[in-house]
Amino acid sequence: MNPSRFDLTTSCLIASLLLAGCGSSDNTATVPAGTRTTLALLETTDLHTNVMSYDYFKLAEDKALGFERTATLIAQARQEFPNTLLLDNGDTIQGTALSDYQATINPLACDQTLAMYKVMNAAGYEGGGIGNHEFNYGLPFLSQVTGNRFDVSGMAEPAAQPTCKGPSFPLVLANVNSVKSAQPLFQPYSIISKTVTATDPDGKPVSSTVKIGIIGFTPPAIMSWDKRWLDGKVYTVGVKEAAEKYIPEMRAKGADLVVVISHGGLDDSAYSPTMENGSYHLSRVAGVDAMLIGHSHQIFPNATSTVAQFNLPGVDKTAGTVNGVPTVMANYWGKHLGVIKFDLTHDGKSWVIDKSKTVVQARSAQNADKTYVAIAPAIAAAIASEHQATIAYVKTPVGSTDFEMSSYFADVGDPGAIELVNQAQADYAAKYVAANLPQYASLPVLSVSAPFKSGFAGGSDYTDVAQGNMAINNAADLYLYPNTVYAVKVSGADIRNWLETAAKRFNQINPALTTQQELIGSFPGYNFDMFTSPDIRYEIDVTQPVGSRIVNLKYKGASIDPAKEFIVATNNYRASGGGSFPGLDGSKTIYASPDTNRDVLIQYIKTIKTVTRAANGSDRSWQFTKVTTAGPVVFHSAPGKLPLAQAAGLAGITQLQADDGTGKSLALYAIDLSR
Repeated sequence: MNPSRFDLTTSCLIASLLLAGCGSSDNTATVPAGTRTTLALLETTDLHTNVMSYDYFKLAEDKALGFERTATLIAQARQEFPNTLLLDNGDTIQGTALSDYQATINPLACDQTLAMYKVMNAAGYEGGGIGNHEFNYGLPFLSQVTGNRFDVSGMAEPAAQPTCKGPSFPLVLANVNSVKSAQPLFQPYSIISKTVTATDPDGKPVSSTVKIGIIGFTPPAIMSWDKRWLDGKVYTVGVKEAAEKYIPEMRAKGADLVVVISHGGLDDSAYSPTMENGSYHLSRVAGVDAMLIGHSHQIFPNATSTVAQFNLPGVDKTAGTVNGVPTVMANYWGKHLGVIKFDLTHDGKSWVIDKSKTVVQARSAQNADKTYVAIAPAIAAAIASEHQATIAYVKTPVGSTDFEMSSYFADVGDPGAIELVNQAQADYAAKYVAANLPQYASLPVLSVSAPFKSGFAGGSDYTDVAQGNMAINNAADLYLYPNTVYAVKVSGADIRNWLETAAKRFNQINPALTTQQELIGSFPGYNFDMFTSPDIRYEIDVTQPVGSRIVNLKYKGASIDPAKEFIVATNNYRASGGGSFPGLDGSKTIYASPDTNRDVLIQYIKTIKTVTRAANGSDRSWQFTKVTTAGPVVFHSAPGKLPLAQAAGLAGITQLQADDGTGKSLALYAIDLSR
């Protein structure tokens, strides 16, 4: 999008925002054949409660994210297109300290509207889907903040539940059912009668109605990821099966267009009812006119994308289609707005899409000159009290640190932001086992954690806790997600397999190549689990293929016994199958704690009071197997951070370029694997 096209005043932006969705009504007047109109679907996805352009962990503005800038993109689109329908893809109510504050610290009252939904109501959303992270705080909370009465075990009968304030727009989810009732947890679909401006066959402007059916899907893997909340209460059905059931119903009820809101990416592997990213297969279901997708935190369409899922057969990453179906994914955290513009003609019975004129775009909140679109002030004003309350909460002091704890070099061996988490988890699990599980009292207790912030979103997407006083926001920076502590009983062989999976983080390096090689692959940083214990030592040989990289794995100086049993403290996501680690499917869990990893970490910091590099940030359990390479091996991190690598004792690292050219505020570094 060319930002120069939109020289709008703040007042226009706000007016456009507040006028959102005013034309929706049920107008059943006969539409003459030949009547034409346009309709633009607008998508947000994976907002993760980033209402403000603000980082609560760093207590600072972050212009690269926030719905208050997305709102400006929405206003601009409404200026451009006479008819729009604003929809959200999900992963909306979790993700920042603001969401945690409203869910767990100062829980929202029944008659209060969640901050995220409050601004979405003001923006005039007309529908939304449910992502996997909507389930993170449990079903009672989800029921309350969405204004639904769930008929599930463990909750009062729906008639006895209060009617709480939720969003003013319908939320749809077709593939999650209640065990108790065998009925969908949410309404599976909704048909929106949208009043539009149109042109009749004589060229005169008229008001008409387009009926848009929306249907929602979430990853079936929620049953593993949030097992503690969902097991025995809900179950999932395959997204394809649900679509094939409900879409004919939607058409029979008069839907002119069917829009799939699928919180999942694209996967062309053989269809499974439990597959995480089923949107590719949804595109092949008869009757689908458009797909709004998410979950993967990517941009689609994107002609230059190298992401594997956008380079599959049948996927046109330039035009924005999947097997011919117009599809958009609007990145994450409010960084983009998805747009699918349809040209429609009425044939006397229904609206027909002129596919040759369909336009699909992902519009960025960052302008071509690297500046950002203006904020919509109405957004900040709407949640001012919630925002300030969250800031006050995260400033609560808990301890101090004598070193800067960061994840800038976690991928190459710095445990500075990892070890404290592991120590807190191990301490918590060991105390519980000693007090409550005497049958496991003889087993060693270890812990794994991962660098949750490792640069995926750019140079600011790293954990960085300054030397000095530590507050709750710092603990939240060290542990990003609202997971709970789980303890699993595993064997030495399981540990090796666990680490082999984590080592997928790295590309295979060819020592003979003279050309530059990227060390880090596409395997997510939040799955790069590592030990940080003096009892465990291992090497990662990146010259070897996946599955054969862990060498010299030792426990207390001796090669680890494949049959020896250990207890490993981790989180509910990993213990229940998240990340597809071999053997971790929930069956090895011996303690499913109700306490969040973050709360356990906060309590641990309060107990030890002073965090030091020597005691809490220097124990490397792993290192790369030494190898001399003919050419440079490179990785990316924030610029100017080399002193932190040196302070962590990492040798052989140099900064090659302060700007790596990706446009993500990252620098290019080299690592000498022979040192």
